[in-house]
Amino acid sequence: MFIQLDDIAVHAEVSGPASGAPVLLLHSLGTNLHMWDPQAEALARRHRVIRMDMRGHGLTEATPGPTTMDRLVKDALALLHALDIGAAHVGGVSIGGHIALRMAAEAPERVLSVMACDTALDFGGPANWQGRMDAVAAGGMAAVAEATLGRWVVDRSLASSRGLRRMLLATDPAGWLGCAAALRDLAPREWRIHCPTTVIVGDRDESTPLAAAQAIHAAIPGSRLVVIAEAGHIPNLEREEAMTRAVLAHMKLATALPEAAAEAGMAVRRRVLGDAHVDRSEAGLTALDLPFRDFILEGVWGRVWTRPGLSHRDRSLLCLGMLAALGHHDEFRLHVRATRNTGVTPEEIGEVLLQVAAYAGVPTANTALKLAKDALKEMEG
Repeated sequence: MFIQLDDIAVHAEVSGPASGAPVLLLHSLGTNLHMWDPQAEALARRHRVIRMDMRGHGLTEATPGPTTMDRLVKDALALLHALDIGAAHVGGVSIGGHIALRMAAEAPERVLSVMACDTALDFGGPANWQGRMDAVAAGGMAAVAEATLGRWVVDRSLASSRGLRRMLLATDPAGWLGCAAALRDLAPREWRIHCPTTVIVGDRDESTPLAAAQAIHAAIPGSRLVVIAEAGHIPNLEREEAMTRAVLAHMKLATALPEAAAEAGMAVRRRVLGDAHVDRSEAGLTALDLPFRDFILEGVWGRVWTRPGLSHRDRSLLCLGMLAALGHHDEFRLHVRATRNTGVTPEEIGEVLLQVAAYAGVPTANTALKLAKDALKEMEG
C-alpha cells in the first residue's frame, strides 16, 4: 500500500490478523522492508505486522537534501497514526533500531516494547560518514557496495547476501544520502526508556559492535541482551533462524502479561507517573498498604494500562475525565502531573474538562480546572 504522510508517499505492507498485537519493523540504511521477510512471516501468524520503506528507500519517495532523525521518527509515528494504531511493539535494525529507541524515548505512549537490533546510541559523527557520503554523491551506491556488504554479512556468497547487495544498489542515492545525514548529525542525548526492551547484536558486527549493544543494554533498566553467533550487521537473512528466535522470544515476553503482570505494571507505572513519584511511593510502603499496592500494580497497571487497544495517551485522557467527574481530586492532580509523560497537552486537558462540564456539571469541572491550573503551574516551576 501507499500512504501520503506529510510531504511524501510512503510504501508500507501490513500482514497478520487485525486483532493481533501490532508490531512495526524498521529496516536499515540502504535496504528496504524485505530485509525483515523471515521474521515478518513468523510474527504474522499471531501479530499484526507493519513494515515501511524509509524515505528514499524501496518504493518510498525521496526528498532532496539531508534528513533528520526527528523527521524519521515522525514518519514512523505518522504511519501508525494513519493506520489507526495507538501503540505498537517496534523493532529496527541499525538506523531502524535507533529510530525505535527514539520513538520509545520521545513518544513512550506509542511504543509497547522495543527490539533494538545491531544499532547504537551514537554512529561516529562526520568522521565516520562524510567520506562515504562523498563517494555516494560522486559515484552512486556502487561506490560503497562492496565495503558495505562486508560489514553487513559474514558470508558474501549466500543467496541472501547477494540479495542484500541488490537492495543496496537499487536504493536511491538521494534517499541514502538524506538518511546517512541523519546518522552523521546525531547529537548526544540521554535515554529514558522503561518499556520492555531487547537489544540484539551479531557477534561479528563491525558497524555497531557488541560494545555499542552493551551501552544500550546498560542505559535501559531491565533490558535483555541477545548476541547472535557468526552474524554481521544484518543477521535477519544470513542468520534467519537465530534472528527469528530472538524476535519471537522478545514478543513472548513483551505480551505475556498474565505471568508477569506485576513487572509489566511497574514498568508502565513508572512510564506514566514518573520515577520520582513511584520511588517516593515505594519508599513509604507499609505492611498495611502493600497488598493494596500489589492489587493496583497487577490488576490496573499490569493488566489494563498494558493492553494494546488504547495508547497511554488515550488512557491518560480517560483517567482525567473520569477522575474529574467523580471528584477524586488527589488522583486527578496526580494524573495531570503524569501528562508530562503521556503526551497529553494543557489544551487537551481543557477540552476534557469542557466535556466534564457538559456531562457531569459545571461546578465539578470548575473545581477540576482550578486543580489542573495549579498542577500545571507547579510543573513549570
